[in-house]
Amino acid sequence: MFRRVTSKPTTSEPRFAIIASETDEAQSAVRSLTKRYPLCGRDGADVLVVLGGDGFMLHTLHDMLDAGDTRPLFGMNRGTVGFLMNEWRPSGLAERLAKAKAITVRPLAMKATRCDGSVVERPAINEVSLLRQMRQTAKIELSVDGRVVMPELVCDGVLVATPAGSTAYNFSARGPILPLSANMLALTPLAPFRPRRWTGAILPDDVAVCLRVLEPERRPVAAVADQYEVRDVSEVRVTLDRSRALTLLFDPEHALDERIAMEQFVT
Repeated sequence: MFRRVTSKPTTSEPRFAIIASETDEAQSAVRSLTKRYPLCGRDGADVLVVLGGDGFMLHTLHDMLDAGDTRPLFGMNRGTVGFLMNEWRPSGLAERLAKAKAITVRPLAMKATRCDGSVVERPAINEVSLLRQMRQTAKIELSVDGRVVMPELVCDGVLVATPAGSTAYNFSARGPILPLSANMLALTPLAPFRPRRWTGAILPDDVAVCLRVLEPERRPVAAVADQYEVRDVSEVRVTLDRSRALTLLFDPEHALDERIAMEQFVT
């Protein structure tokens, strides 16, 4: 999925390595940076420069979580939207890294129980979503900290989003945009049929959200943690994982917290 670039760094340059997607745009950017800077191998780097789009950044973040790697990431957009990325600019990279603003994001922890009783646990940086697998609508019971807050939601699905993910799938489903400092989670229905007027809820991020599938054999539901899908689930528990944190670096004028706040005024 990515190419590692290795070169011997000099003491006058920051120790960083490049992780790039396999797209032509990203590989062209690798060649440009390789000509300009002394690079080190990934294991010896203090900062990892990620070249690609938001999807590749999410993939890289999950790799970091799986490896227990807490080093900061500085992304440059060589993809499409690039919400999690900085502007592509090959010049002045060392200075940009020195001045970058650090943003900490914490993942959700998804514990999905399948109908056969097996359990799958996965992190999610943007959101955990439940989606109907067939033509029938899903029926889902919603609980917060063990209290049933909605006995039956008839819908295409429902999701729990972090502030970092609130401008992604959550926003397209008409969920709220959450500032990074809000310490909140968004609980947002997907095409709700009953109750029709329920548009979701904003919850403190220290709660446990339990989504129990009603009639799972007749109305099968899949759970998705970012890009990882688990099919035929009967129950999904979602909490914020405070034991793990990831650090994203941004140009001060292009920082993620400011971009999320300004998304509220985009027309």
